[in-house]
Amino acid sequence: MKTQLKVAIGGATSAGIKPVNQDAFAAQTPKGQALEFKGVVLAIADGISSSERSQEAAQLSVTQFISDYYATPDTWNVNKSAARILTALNSWLYNENNKKTSQDGLVCTLSTIVIKSCTAHLFHVGDSRIHRLHDGEFTCLTRDHVHGTRSENFLTRAMGIDSHLEVDYQTVGDLKVGDCFVLTTDGVHTFVSNDAIQAALANEPDVNKCAENLVQLAIENGSDDNVTCTIMRVEELPHEDVEEAHRRLSKLVIPPVLEVGQSIDGFTVRRVLFSGTRSHVYLVEDKDKKQYALKMPSHSFREEPEYLDGFLREEWIGTRLNHRNVMRIHARPENSPFMYHLCEYLGGQNLRQWMADNPKPSLDEVRKIITEVVHAMRYFQRNGMVHRDLKPENVIIDKFGQIKVIDFGTVSVEGLEDIKNPIQETCPVGSVDYIAPEYLMGEKGTFQADLYSIAVMFYEMYAGKLPFEIGNLRNNIPDTYQYWVYKSAKLHRQEVPKWLDIALEKATSPNPAYRHQAFSEFLADITTPNQTLMYKHEARPLVERDPVKFWQLSCAILVLTNLLTVYWAFN
Repeated sequence: MKTQLKVAIGGATSAGIKPVNQDAFAAQTPKGQALEFKGVVLAIADGISSSERSQEAAQLSVTQFISDYYATPDTWNVNKSAARILTALNSWLYNENNKKTSQDGLVCTLSTIVIKSCTAHLFHVGDSRIHRLHDGEFTCLTRDHVHGTRSENFLTRAMGIDSHLEVDYQTVGDLKVGDCFVLTTDGVHTFVSNDAIQAALANEPDVNKCAENLVQLAIENGSDDNVTCTIMRVEELPHEDVEEAHRRLSKLVIPPVLEVGQSIDGFTVRRVLFSGTRSHVYLVEDKDKKQYALKMPSHSFREEPEYLDGFLREEWIGTRLNHRNVMRIHARPENSPFMYHLCEYLGGQNLRQWMADNPKPSLDEVRKIITEVVHAMRYFQRNGMVHRDLKPENVIIDKFGQIKVIDFGTVSVEGLEDIKNPIQETCPVGSVDYIAPEYLMGEKGTFQADLYSIAVMFYEMYAGKLPFEIGNLRNNIPDTYQYWVYKSAKLHRQEVPKWLDIALEKATSPNPAYRHQAFSEFLADITTPNQTLMYKHEARPLVERDPVKFWQLSCAILVLTNLLTVYWAFN
């Protein structure tokens, strides 16, 4: 059985000898999918003593961080989600502080821990601390952002203190059941030693009582500040081996090949749209005559966990996407025992068919289609996704002329990369003619990989050929980017503007470091001439900017030299 993440969380706080408690802590352990895709969060904050409103800042920071974290998309990874929240929260506090007097500053420390799957993510600013007990060793994982002695010191970093927020971030990946994370404000760890905290953890298994004991110990030891301690202990960690994953995937039944007139879960097959070795796609109708495209895997893959895992991931991704240029996937009926996707029915034709019907399209036609594909990929980028298999077959021009990107089986998702999965990819994904070179060379792709594929499609649509002669890459993976040599689009279509050819060469650069750094830059360069880019191109040696012409000239010079040599030999 696959186990889920389970933690025990306890905490205690006291004003101590002070009239107001300016510390705050909060935690949340969600249920269901949120536990798997977002994890468990614990946060602690300490308001600065010189401010009358620091209590408000501390309470706001811990509660707002947690609520906003769970509101971020499941597709974002932990670091991206937390970074966006902390930046926005700090900006709000800083802007509020600019409206107030110095005595009313909304300033506090903030330390948070997010445990997602089998990894702990730590975010820290200020002088609160995060400690860890692991294999009998108790260590402090954070460093204090202070200057001076405790009696005369000041925070060098804190929430709301500056318009720019620098946060310490680290991950702890070797979690074990029994690990304890202890978060304290300086009113505790200044007066209670690490050895004393470790002893308290050993003597009191109840995390709530243990936190209360540590708070009381700090007060007894003469703490002159607010005192707060929170503890998170790992009770269970998610675990699933390959066999367990295969059993989980096999719980859903792959339907048999369907024929027109047959039904599944109330959807009646009206037409077979596609039937291949990997999948079958049908046009189906529900009882209200609404049409969908029903996609199901082929029976030949029922013993292939990697393929089935990708098929289910495609459904998970598709149900979270909502963009005019991306195909929608609808949720299957609840408790359906079958494995299939219920997709938006698009009709129309794919880009491969469109190219066959339009062998010499105008630049405006190509640019219009590609721009829509870029809009889809910018949406993917904002949601922490890379498509990784963009090709003409996966771009549909629907019956209304709308461009739609389909097929999410190979999409990489930042948020899923944080989750331990025993089923790993065994080979590069994507079509060799369009796959970004960095994938083949074992590197992780970014949005620039999708940009590469888009630029290759643009080149092929307009020039009628591919920009590279790549051979059998699946069985002969290069070890250098120099394997890919760009061929000018003007070799295939003379009217290609030079500025466009240069832009396509940049976008299809084998090395992602030399491609456009944003989709917007690419769109600009295929719309209007980039004079700077053209100047840089012309400044390159002839052998780099036009290898064909270089070798033609070299051969011509060699022939001329030989002719002159023969002439002078006989004269």
